[in-house]
Amino acid sequence: MPAAPTLPLPLPLLRRVPPGAWTALTWCASTVYACVVLVTTPGEGTVVPDHGLMRPPGNWAYLAVATAFALAGSAVLRRFPLPAVGLLLLGSLCGAMALNSMEINFLQFLAVDVALCVIAAGSSRRSSLTALAMAIALVTGYAVVRLLLGYGIGTSTDIAVCLTAVVAWFIGHSGHEAREHAEQVRAQAAAAAVNGERLRIARELHDMVAHSIGIIALQAGAARRVIDTQPDRARTALSEVETAGRETLSGLRRMLVALRAADSDEPGEGAPRHPAPGLADVDRLAAATTAAGVRVDVRWQGERRALPPEIDLSAFRIIQESVTNVVRHAGTASCQVSIACQDEELSIEVVDTGRGEGATGGGGFGLAGMRERVTLLHGDFSAGRRPGGGFRVAARLPVPEAVR
Repeated sequence: MPAAPTLPLPLPLLRRVPPGAWTALTWCASTVYACVVLVTTPGEGTVVPDHGLMRPPGNWAYLAVATAFALAGSAVLRRFPLPAVGLLLLGSLCGAMALNSMEINFLQFLAVDVALCVIAAGSSRRSSLTALAMAIALVTGYAVVRLLLGYGIGTSTDIAVCLTAVVAWFIGHSGHEAREHAEQVRAQAAAAAVNGERLRIARELHDMVAHSIGIIALQAGAARRVIDTQPDRARTALSEVETAGRETLSGLRRMLVALRAADSDEPGEGAPRHPAPGLADVDRLAAATTAAGVRVDVRWQGERRALPPEIDLSAFRIIQESVTNVVRHAGTASCQVSIACQDEELSIEVVDTGRGEGATGGGGFGLAGMRERVTLLHGDFSAGRRPGGGFRVAARLPVPEAVR
């Protein structure tokens, strides 16, 4: 049987109070009313019961038994919700008999209402509905027994008390659903964050590895063709292959170390941290690609200035992936990269005069990754064949007002 958690309360200190303490406190407060009724004060007559079930001082005995039942139910409310409700209901019944009441009134039933709210907030729907049915059955049963014995009943009060039980259940159940919804929203947000991080890592790996592998393939092919006739040129190409391979391995190691450090909240075993690439590395990228056999002409427009890290990195990755696609798919010996730095936006354009393919025929993730990067930065992206031949990639990245 599921245990009921602490009733949600606004103040942190009150949340630490166990639910049984609230029911016990409620019962003690309502018992004060019973004590006042049972004690004859000056000016009042002696209350004489109208039936033989109890007579003074039996009223006090019933009240003592009722308090024992209520406190016992409060003590086990957290671990055994339904038995606790049963004990609290017995306490309410004995309290009504102590007052020789025609019905179980509000004060005697208030502790039961608190317990119902706690159970509905923390237990399953089946358990909470069972507790509600037990409460309504007791109120109804008490009235039926009095009718069978020929005593009067308070029908309106009984109906009102049953309604308080239903309202208490709905309050607790609403809290239960609100907590479940909040947990669901948190789980969805965590899943979305994980998926977003996976996409980011996938984009970084794709952009970094695809470019390096493209350069390695070009240099290795060139070395193979001239290894017999031009050994010096082949040696240079193999040196470029070695350099590109080492840079790729270094980048992979930095990424894995960063991921490991993020998971463990520890520094990456003393590994050096290198800054993420940006537009300042475009010239180096162009030189490496040109050395591999595909000339890259870089044209700058506007004043070069510092950009937010996410824009700087995304701009470089878009250019890198576009150049990689030219190397792998365009079948041309050159391409042109244009970078326009304006006050409100950064514009990038990569064009070639090749076969008009830009990673469109291999089912790759290059264009999709570039589009995702631009979309995350609220920019515009386009890619497609040029009317006069070749392929064009264009991106516009808005620059936040704070850094203009």
